Amino acid sequence: MTEKADLGISPGEAKEIFQQYVKAENLTKHCLASEAIMRALARRLEADESLWGTAGLLHDLDFEETKEDPASHALKSSQILSDKGVNPVIIQAIKAHNAEALGIHKAQPLDFALAAAENLTGLIVATALVYPDKKLKNVKASSVIKRMKEKAFAKNVNREAIREGEKLGLSLEEFVEISLRAMQEISEILGL
Repeated sequence: MTEKADLGISPGEAKEIFQQYVKAENLTKHCLASEAIMRALARRLEADESLWGTAGLLHDLDFEETKEDPASHALKSSQILSDKGVNPVIIQAIKAHNAEALGIHKAQPLDFALAAAENLTGLIVATALVYPDKKLKNVKASSVIKRMKEKAFAKNVNREAIREGEKLGLSLEEFVEISLRAMQEISEILGL
């Protein structure tokens, strides 16, 4: 088990920062789903759950402001978090989740996990929404993987980023299963 890292801020401060910058309901749910997945992955990989969860929660702080300019997404977030004294490991992972647009490389497990997890949230939600009851509890990992192969389904989801979950030493199936279970655990919050 890894040693607990200092977040640079308290969990309460992280929540305050999140609420200050993330206003849209769907984005809020996306960030909460990303946090849940990141915490579940950290438990599975014996990583720092608080560190990984905080990265998941705060990864899209500037999305509402930068959605029309993908090349700047995560840069404002990194500045905000740096000014608040947030652990640079979290800041690096947040920048790395937009690595292609920023021209940087993912290097650490946290970088790959965040990029994979935050993309997978969209595919899981889209899969749930095609079910008659639109509930996560009925979604199976195999259905998510099947939908992943359909390029027209949830076409904005970056499937290559999802596959980076395999760089964590997990099969695609296990990565999807862990992520789906994490989202199912907060299904009431997600409204699914």
